[in-house]
Amino acid sequence: MSDSQRFPVAAHTLAYLAHAGALSPADAASSAVIAASIPTNPVVVRRVTAMLAKAGLIGCRSGAKGGAWLAMPPEVITLDKVLKAVNGCAQFGCPPPGVQGCPVGAKIPGAVGRAIAAADEAAAQRLAHVTVADLLKD
Repeated sequence: MSDSQRFPVAAHTLAYLAHAGALSPADAASSAVIAASIPTNPVVVRRVTAMLAKAGLIGCRSGAKGGAWLAMPPEVITLDKVLKAVNGCAQFGCPPPGVQGCPVGAKIPGAVGRAIAAADEAAAQRLAHVTVADLLKD
């Protein structure tokens, strides 16, 4: 899965779980069911749900009776938390180390890194005002 897919897949997954009423292990939705809604491969969904679970946004269990459910109400899950759970603006990449002694190569990695950090912060600030519940209103 490319880095640029993580956030949209994560947001879609959370919205699906909220819409389906998956609020407990008894109501868990399988990765195959979620993947059919996106549409993507269930493996992609499992990779993203693992990241969301590690961040405490969802619960999940593996196996034939496995699936995912929201760990908190959709009204309190803001998209900045989702962005952080899937490693922020990773789609911008990481600047290469550069070449010491080169007037450009020695300084550009730091400048690009600061620009990426600023973009990540701006995205997080805006997304802090949008919840998973808001996604379902549109």
